[in-house]
Amino acid sequence: MIGKLKGTIDEIGEDYVLVDVHGVCYVAYCSARTLSKLGSAGEACVLFIETYVREDQLKLFGFMTALEREWFNLLQSVQGVGAKVALAVLSTLTPGELANAIALQDRAAVSRAPGVGPKVAMRLVTELKNRAPAYAGEAINIALKQELGEGVAAAPVADAVSALTNLGYSRDQAANAVAAAMKTAGDGADSAKLIRLGLKELAR
Repeated sequence: MIGKLKGTIDEIGEDYVLVDVHGVCYVAYCSARTLSKLGSAGEACVLFIETYVREDQLKLFGFMTALEREWFNLLQSVQGVGAKVALAVLSTLTPGELANAIALQDRAAVSRAPGVGPKVAMRLVTELKNRAPAYAGEAINIALKQELGEGVAAAPVADAVSALTNLGYSRDQAANAVAAAMKTAGDGADSAKLIRLGLKELAR
């Protein structure tokens, strides 16, 4: 089983990279986002690898981070999502953006990925809702965003997010800003204070 490749780039194709490891070249299929971050032929690269072994084939899938690899596997736990669709999703959304979309139940964001129709997008955001937070990282406040997505967030919080959205910020930006504001303001802060602190966060 191959878990990581360290070598030099021999060739970059439309959906793969050829990595030369001490004279042995490995083909690793990657998302468009991963391929765009790789250097040119002859440059060093490191890829986290997911190895697929089937009766008639052996394939390697490469990722810039272990988190992206975990998302690749998590996405495929949903019915109707295979390696091709999982890579398409990761080509369209970063792991953080994907975690946000699932927490906010944002089917439209997920369905931007090629090959992901409304039904698959619905299954992804629904089935992964309770499993995605473990993969979200520290940059986002999943609990708050789940509350917003379910419509059960406290009124001052929901009002603050709505106000920031009305000012032209995306819902994701607004939710992140209010989450940060809540850490500063503490429980019981009114919407005006959350808006003020949220704007400070957005201005950074």
